[in-house]
Amino acid sequence: MAKPVIGVIGGSGVYELEGLINTRWEKGKSPFGEPSDAFLFGQLGGVDMVFLPRHGRGHKIPPNEVNYRANIDALKRAGVTEIISLSACGSFEEKLSPGTFVIVDQFIDRTIGRKKSFFGTGLVAHISMAHPVCSRLGDSLETAARAQGLAVHRGGTYLAMEGPQFSSLAESELYRAWGCQVVGMTNMPEAKLAREAEMCYATVAMVTDYDCWHPEHDAVEVSTIIHVLMKNADNARRLVKTVVPELGARTSTCPAGCHQALDNALITAPDARDPDVLKKLDAVAGRVL
Repeated sequence: MAKPVIGVIGGSGVYELEGLINTRWEKGKSPFGEPSDAFLFGQLGGVDMVFLPRHGRGHKIPPNEVNYRANIDALKRAGVTEIISLSACGSFEEKLSPGTFVIVDQFIDRTIGRKKSFFGTGLVAHISMAHPVCSRLGDSLETAARAQGLAVHRGGTYLAMEGPQFSSLAESELYRAWGCQVVGMTNMPEAKLAREAEMCYATVAMVTDYDCWHPEHDAVEVSTIIHVLMKNADNARRLVKTVVPELGARTSTCPAGCHQALDNALITAPDARDPDVLKKLDAVAGRVL
């Protein structure tokens, strides 16, 4: 069992946590390329943490060009065992108004141009995504959010779109008809890769707008989103500060099975595995290789 190290992926404002000590920025390394930015290492209440600006500081990288494989692999190499993903999103339901935090439990992946697996020719693996987020992390996040008096909704489906453009009205109505609760551009393939890397993963989808389906609200505009993002960042800091001590108290491997996700996933026979591929997977799949 690895010592709990909490990774947080999100916007730069979240990292300005009161009580975060022993901080240092350090570049992460990965055989899958360059991560989005350097990592901010620190400690909060005695718990080790690693922060990653998903789009880079200053928001330089669009969601469809983020190197998700490098991000997750480098976080794994940095010792991270649990990931809290903080993501802006649009809402498909009236009750999920801007400012609401949705702790999603399902995804529909509509991204089309991203590398979605660490595995491939030379070493094939098929991992279950039936339950794509860690229920234990979800429980802790919900409890922490309610303790802070935040507007929180537990459960729901996150529609991951390619972007960087926002939805058309027809797309927005289609996703609502599918029963999705929120739409965003960043959590796929992030969640899939975290599962392959045997890391607990949970998403806090922070609602900034109603996409474009709502007849009483204007179409999505960046200026409106930024205004809500600033308010959400304050609440996200409160949430992270509350939940980290609980997650850091874990004394066994995740009961949801996240830390053993590869136990029955590898299908390529050992003598047929490509040595070069194995080298790249030393962090992600080292436990089972």
